[in-house]
Amino acid sequence: MAGASQTDFMAHTYLLFDFGTDEEKAQQARHKLEGWKQAFRLDKKLQYKLERGEAEGKAAPDAAETVEEPAKTEKSKAKAKGKQKPGEKEAAKGAGKAAGKEIAPAAANGKVALLVRLYFSGHEKLTEQRWLDRIPAEEPFKEASPRVVRQNEPQFEEVVKQFASLE
Repeated sequence: MAGASQTDFMAHTYLLFDFGTDEEKAQQARHKLEGWKQAFRLDKKLQYKLERGEAEGKAAPDAAETVEEPAKTEKSKAKAKGKQKPGEKEAAKGAGKAAGKEIAPAAANGKVALLVRLYFSGHEKLTEQRWLDRIPAEEPFKEASPRVVRQNEPQFEEVVKQFASLE
């Protein structure tokens, strides 16, 4: 005789945040979520995905690359400051400025939304409620018009499809 499954049904709860065109706030929120995931060991229980608008989706990989390039050139300038020739210093400064010009238009093109999925089991209801209270109350999240979508709500299925479609 086979026994009943010992794993409880784990309800999903989604938090939706609309950052408008403020890519910087969205990245701050993403960074904060990543810190919480590591600090509280919430690997599978707290997952998030960024959704960018039509124009932003095409420019996003370029923007991510250009954001990293100025930081690398600044670090390399600091490490090898005395080793570079005067002509090389000017070229490095010019490369940083050129990359900096590309960041602003790419970030201002489309809207950025953050979808957060909380995935706690039945006996962790108190923990789930604490996270539902904490996340929208923190600084980068509270300005992004937080919205909670629970499993029994009508728009839940479309939020699940939206979350699954994002990478």
